[in-house]
Amino acid sequence: MAAVVPIPADLLRRYATSSVRRTWLASLPGLLDKSLQRWNLSVDLPSGLEPWNGKTGIVLPVKSDDGTPAVLKIAFPSAETRLEPLALQVWDGHGAVRLLQRDAGDCAMVLERLDAYRSLQVCPVDLAVEVWGGIVRLLSVSPNVWPGGSELSNIADTAERWSDDLPADWDELGRPFDRWLLEAALEVCQTRGAVGRRSSLDVLVHSDLHFMNILGRPADASYAAIDPQPTVGEAEFAVAPCLWNRIPELARSDPQTALRERCADLCAAAGLDYEIARQWTIAREVDNALCYLADRAHPGSMNSGSSAGDAQRSLWVASTLAGRTLSWLPAAHELKTL
Repeated sequence: MAAVVPIPADLLRRYATSSVRRTWLASLPGLLDKSLQRWNLSVDLPSGLEPWNGKTGIVLPVKSDDGTPAVLKIAFPSAETRLEPLALQVWDGHGAVRLLQRDAGDCAMVLERLDAYRSLQVCPVDLAVEVWGGIVRLLSVSPNVWPGGSELSNIADTAERWSDDLPADWDELGRPFDRWLLEAALEVCQTRGAVGRRSSLDVLVHSDLHFMNILGRPADASYAAIDPQPTVGEAEFAVAPCLWNRIPELARSDPQTALRERCADLCAAAGLDYEIARQWTIAREVDNALCYLADRAHPGSMNSGSSAGDAQRSLWVASTLAGRTLSWLPAAHELKTL
């Protein structure tokens, strides 16, 4: 008999916005049952609870036929989700969750089970920074050592695309923030993009390495990254997500200085260059702000729930690291948390 797995309400809401997404939702029970049967997995979900889910798919706790805890992850097919198992194969459990099985056609993976309640989001910041730095060092491997490296986008290509897209999006959205910040982001794209074209030091980069995407391993005190969104380029590209996390914990007396100090601490822990990380964060956060505002302007999009508060948070981080915090933004401790 097929297992009855409840689909999380959040996932139903996110993927009810288009016919393609609704079709995938309708296929999800069959995909789950197919994967459970293929890999001899049993559902390990307490009665009355929903599986976990993120923005891109469902994560179901399971057990293998020998009783080993694991999770079954099935993602909505996209360029991003199809690349995730390639990166996990390279890392092979070193700094990232271990990939046990995969089916590329169904975007299905069996992964080691981590402790969802022990992330770097909830441990002391000093420890979080130290652990994060160690994870980055483990993940920063050369893309030349694995066959799938050529399938990943290069951060230099991203910078080139942003050079065209950021000013166009800024204009289309009614020039929603000061021009000087847009120009600061474009300068980063030109500078770092040119360096990236000449770089022989590119590494595999987890581009969404915020504190909530690093979970503890139940068997010991170690941690592992999840949801990599892999790309290739300068390792400093990975710093930004940890700067839009845990902003309320910055010193109230001078949160701007505290943010820059956190950036410096992250770089020291991971052996990265502060100035390069600062530059990439400016560009990434300007892009994030424009994406939030575009989603808000198009209610039918998957992320239409994103509010002006998300954009304000991104603009606060970007302008603070650019040296001129936008005066019209809320104070740091009044920003929307993430």
